[in-house]
Amino acid sequence: MRRTRGPRVAIIGCGFGGIAAAVKLKKKGLHHFTVYEQSDGPGGTWWDNRYPGCEVDIASHAYSFSFLTYDWTRTHAGQEELQRYAEHVVDRFDVRRHCRFGVRVESATWDAEKSRYDLRLAGGEVEHFDVVISCLGLLNQPRYPDWPGLDDFQGPKFHTARWESEHDLTGKRVAVVGTGSTATQIVPAIAEKVDKLYVFQRQPGWILPKGERDYTPRERWIFQRFPFTQKLRRLRLFYQFRVLYKGYDLHGKRQQQNLKACRDYIRETIQDPELRAKLTPDYPWGCKRPVLATGFYPALNRPNVELVAHAVTRVTPSGIVDATGTERDIDVLVMATGFHATKFLASLDVRGAGGVSIHDTWKNDPKAFLGITVPGYPNFFMLYGPNTNGGFSVIAQLERQAEVAARTVARMRRKRLRAVDTRPAATDRWVRWVDAQIVKHTSAMEANCTNYYHAESGRNVTQWPKPHGEYYLATRTLPFFGFVEQR
Repeated sequence: MRRTRGPRVAIIGCGFGGIAAAVKLKKKGLHHFTVYEQSDGPGGTWWDNRYPGCEVDIASHAYSFSFLTYDWTRTHAGQEELQRYAEHVVDRFDVRRHCRFGVRVESATWDAEKSRYDLRLAGGEVEHFDVVISCLGLLNQPRYPDWPGLDDFQGPKFHTARWESEHDLTGKRVAVVGTGSTATQIVPAIAEKVDKLYVFQRQPGWILPKGERDYTPRERWIFQRFPFTQKLRRLRLFYQFRVLYKGYDLHGKRQQQNLKACRDYIRETIQDPELRAKLTPDYPWGCKRPVLATGFYPALNRPNVELVAHAVTRVTPSGIVDATGTERDIDVLVMATGFHATKFLASLDVRGAGGVSIHDTWKNDPKAFLGITVPGYPNFFMLYGPNTNGGFSVIAQLERQAEVAARTVARMRRKRLRAVDTRPAATDRWVRWVDAQIVKHTSAMEANCTNYYHAESGRNVTQWPKPHGEYYLATRTLPFFGFVEQR
């Protein structure tokens, strides 16, 4: 370990998690780090996702870093503005000079004798680091369906996370498969230009309007002239989520209030009673991730848009077939089929003590202390790890995780530590507590719907079962009891 400059740190990924890690290290006076990003620029999911209508569904003043105010133009920022924001933060904190863009990390292997990780890059190059911070994100591995005939489809076909913008959809017959958050943004964005739009829905979701709009010049002036007003708005947004969060309890009053609000929105917005019935879920609010989408329901009222409330079973060279056997001819196939959310570190081979792969340790049941560290993998930190999705704004969650990593690296430098590992007992207690909180406070997530939360073991491995404040307290206090220092 470099004693003068502190541990040498590798940050894998330059999305908002990687940016947070870099900034938090700098704030601790730690500058001996490299950020590896396989894309050609920062932004992570906002670099990858460039589909029509791409926009965040969390208010901009909450979906942003706490350490920097920003002149947001909209209540909910679109992809281009979020990408500009990522670039702005990278340059504002001089992170870009630490970045290696267009470089993919294949593996990180712990060398116990030298107390370091050997990072193998896609080109075969090997770099050595004392600490590794993985910031690969949660929704970064697109889930492609295994429909028979998909490869034989003759028209353009692509996943929403790999949008092929070279195809002009004007006057085309388009199928969008899926009705989650992404699909509800794409459908109203393309409905006016296409000739016919088929929206395939396997299971409906509970939807409320997002309420997005441009900020007025006066509002932007106030936010810029008086930065504390941004912080006040941020606090108010987090408080509002704390109230809304109570709806995840099946037995609470808020669950019924949220259901009523969603049903009222369907009734007020959808003109056709038969279509209303198809769009009304038969499971509790919060079982799936609730969707905020202002334009989706009005788009379904259009004469050129048809909701197909059946799963896709196969694809033909010129069409798509649903579970009833009905085939619809299409020109373009858009797959809004989600991501492999429970496959943490799917693109990275991490090997810890004894050369054991982290995936062999997990055995399809990922667990981590605070969602950040795993026993037997010293000096390795994850951002957006198991059971950290939620808490309202994932950016706030990522900041807390980055702070844990940065504080630990600073302690390693100060105390001249070779390694910091995690106590197995602390991890076990943490996982048991999280599982219990899911049952107690977010029982709606375990109801009768199809969501992306559960691993093959049946455990909910993605969601954080509390508002953000509780995670803040946990990450500030529990590392003192969960970490083991090695000199």
